[in-house]
Amino acid sequence: MVTGAGSGIGADLAARLEARGDRVVRVTRDVVDLADADAVRRWAEALDEPRLDSLVHMAGTVELETVADLDVSSWRRQIEVNLTAPAVMTGPLLPALRAAGGTVVFVNSSAGLVANAEWSAYAASKFGLRALADALRAEEAGSGVRVTTIFPSRTATPMQEKVHEQEGRTYDATRWIQPGTVTDSILHVLDLPPDASVPELTIRPR
Repeated sequence: MVTGAGSGIGADLAARLEARGDRVVRVTRDVVDLADADAVRRWAEALDEPRLDSLVHMAGTVELETVADLDVSSWRRQIEVNLTAPAVMTGPLLPALRAAGGTVVFVNSSAGLVANAEWSAYAASKFGLRALADALRAEEAGSGVRVTTIFPSRTATPMQEKVHEQEGRTYDATRWIQPGTVTDSILHVLDLPPDASVPELTIRPR
């Protein structure tokens, strides 16, 4: 299962998984509104999947603004989509993940490691996402479920183009990590033999 599968890294990952023969549940905006926690939980609870090999939380949203000018609706949406949705989706899917000895991957951000000016809401959601992953890893120790957080730096995706627009800068995709590079890293984590796990992985441009 891949959230954010409609564009960017999520779309690339879903396509790569399908190309090699995996059956992929693509979670896109027209499947469920990730800003609606109750809807997300209902959707996950209704999903009839006895086994789930992997759950990759890729979806995210970002709005840059200072704390002084913070818009409450923007803050809520970033927390809901980036943090609350992964939490309430993962819980109901854990039985299927345990049955398969599956892997949960939280695709975080360098903003989940360092918070910069105007990134307060997004960084808060990503710091929280790291904490969520750490807690889940501890809770599922011994269950066979592996939990990985991946921290990619700036990647050439539609979200990055939006960030540049908000920053008032010219967007040049060649300067940043390519989506396929992050996809390769995710596939490496998903394909690890059962005797190994990668708790955290940071990806930076050369």
